[in-house]
Amino acid sequence: MIYTDKMLTCRECGQEFVFTSGEQEFYASKGLVNEPARCPDCRSARRARMAAGDLGGQREMHPVVCANCGVETRVPFLPRGDRPVYCSTCFDRVRAGELV
Repeated sequence: MIYTDKMLTCRECGQEFVFTSGEQEFYASKGLVNEPARCPDCRSARRARMAAGDLGGQREMHPVVCANCGVETRVPFLPRGDRPVYCSTCFDRVRAGELV
């Protein structure tokens, strides 16, 4: 397939940037189907924020009681009640296949 440079608009800063034919070929080789939504500068800044752990604020934690050992713990999601919720120790054991 032959690729040609495309002009795209960054969704963060609104500036136009070039999505080069080489980048398009790279995206295709990795199976990526979506074009980049951010310019290279905004992508780099976003990666730096993510690496620094700045996810836009603290995660909301919810108190629960572990379904296996009964210890009180906190999880980063709101339990729905239809599935068991485990403390991190028991969850690791479930993932390792030690608990069913």
